[in-house]
Amino acid sequence: MKALLNPQLSLSSVSPVNAPKRTAVASLRPSAPTAFSAVGRRRWRRESSRLATAGAASTGSATIDHSESPDSEVRNPSLSSSYRDARLRRPNQTVLEAQARVCTGPTQTRPLSEEQAFKVLDTILRSAKGELRNGEQVSKAQMGAFFAAMTIRANSFPEATQWSEGEERAMNTFWPMLVRVLPPDLIFIADPEGSILGVGSSIGPHYTGNDTTEMRLVGALREILAGGHLGYEEVQGVLKDVLPLKIKDNLSEGVSESLLSAFLIGQRMNRETDRELKAYCLAFDDELGPPPVADIRSLTHYGEPYDGNTRYFRSTLFVAAVRSCYGESCLLHGVEWMPPKGGITEEQMLKFMGANTSLSTLQAKALLEDEEAGFAYISQREARPSQYSLIGLREHIKKRPPLATSEKVQQFVRATGREAIVAGFYHEGYEEPLLMLMKRRGVHSGLVVKGEEGGLSMTTRLRSASVSKGLPVNYCSGFRSLSTVSALEVDGVSRESFSLEVNAKDYGFEPSDTPRTDRSISKNIELGLAALHGEKGPAYDRIVLNAGMVDHLLGCEGAEDISMALERAREAIDSGKALKRLLNYIKISHKV
Repeated sequence: MKALLNPQLSLSSVSPVNAPKRTAVASLRPSAPTAFSAVGRRRWRRESSRLATAGAASTGSATIDHSESPDSEVRNPSLSSSYRDARLRRPNQTVLEAQARVCTGPTQTRPLSEEQAFKVLDTILRSAKGELRNGEQVSKAQMGAFFAAMTIRANSFPEATQWSEGEERAMNTFWPMLVRVLPPDLIFIADPEGSILGVGSSIGPHYTGNDTTEMRLVGALREILAGGHLGYEEVQGVLKDVLPLKIKDNLSEGVSESLLSAFLIGQRMNRETDRELKAYCLAFDDELGPPPVADIRSLTHYGEPYDGNTRYFRSTLFVAAVRSCYGESCLLHGVEWMPPKGGITEEQMLKFMGANTSLSTLQAKALLEDEEAGFAYISQREARPSQYSLIGLREHIKKRPPLATSEKVQQFVRATGREAIVAGFYHEGYEEPLLMLMKRRGVHSGLVVKGEEGGLSMTTRLRSASVSKGLPVNYCSGFRSLSTVSALEVDGVSRESFSLEVNAKDYGFEPSDTPRTDRSISKNIELGLAALHGEKGPAYDRIVLNAGMVDHLLGCEGAEDISMALERAREAIDSGKALKRLLNYIKISHKV
């Protein structure tokens, strides 16, 4: 953050590798609107453009390569890929590419060709026989996810997404060899009832697991691998049995990783029922005790996809700073890095700018109540350690598990006043389950947004005329409560539902292409801070649009008229209040 405004200073004070200096922010607080003079804006653009060079110097690199491979071990605090924990075991890329094709839904699955299937099964065989070197082995989690996908496709998928002829020939060729080297849990996943494959088919029907925990998991898997569904209590029982996942030397010390990965990807492939999603959503509400209650009149919980943005400007952090200026407190939550995208997250941006990203729920409550801040960020690492323990496993199952949906609908802190939840989605069909979970939380208002990259950022760009399949970007659906009672006292109140496609041009915004960030945290921060400095352009417009539109759709006080809601957001930026809130947050986060 310091280097953003003073390029002569090293970024070491805000690098993720080094602890941020607590005094770094005090001098940055704008004292008056004069900070937004023409000279000031030119100085801001000139200095922020040198950010990349300063960042490279602080990390000992000569240059910053923004095309850096996600697999690179170079630690560059400006790129989202650098925030992956280097201690995590990397998945085998050949099998991972196959998982991207087959570990998905009944209509999205793309069967493997014969050549692809032979290559994948040969890789699995050589890994099981110990013939692959370190770093190339196929993990049990990968094998569990792959074979679970093959089994579910054979048992319950429509003909178009069942096994291809090439996959059948490959399995017939390799299974007699695989059954000799694979452990019983993987043989069970590949042929649980002895009805898919011939050789070694007696193992699957008799497999029960190694202990009582695995016995419950195996029983649930038999239903899932047949294309079936589980009850609420059954899902919760399994999750509480197996989590947190205990890993030592890249291996699970508890439940078999193959069984757990098969469970997670299998439920997603079968398209979770409402009761299954509700179980994932609520399973660990009591993990650290009841949530603290902030004494504030309004609180919005923001559920951005935890795996971040890899292409476009992510605006939610800056939107939260804007909305906090007029009493709409915001609670952001997420992680530092999450597969499969491994994109830019709020935690990365806050850490890069020098904020404390290890706040407890009580500390977040204090920030929400602080009139100098009014918003807060909580890491899943601090609030839900059991779910956080799955990050490594989630990278090895490749596709998003049910948790990717349910973790967006959390209430880590409650409020004495009105509460709302906003969540992003991408795949059509998940908007209603998300709203169901929000209603189950008892909030006054709920909103789902199909923003860019499946996030919350509505765009001002024109919709492409060639886009016709599925819901458009800027589609919103939600509900507003007609009651003014505190959310803590509400259960099943009457609601007003709505759905619409937001066309920014209807509200006076000029169409503009979305700013690209391409995994660059510094670029995302540069765009957001320039906008909060009052610099007009696409980033500024997106922050205003998303702040004002969310206020209006959630039924916030003073936002009944959309034009007034948008003007209120502009005033928060142009007066310098929003920037001051963000800088205050960075400082106060170290004092609570």
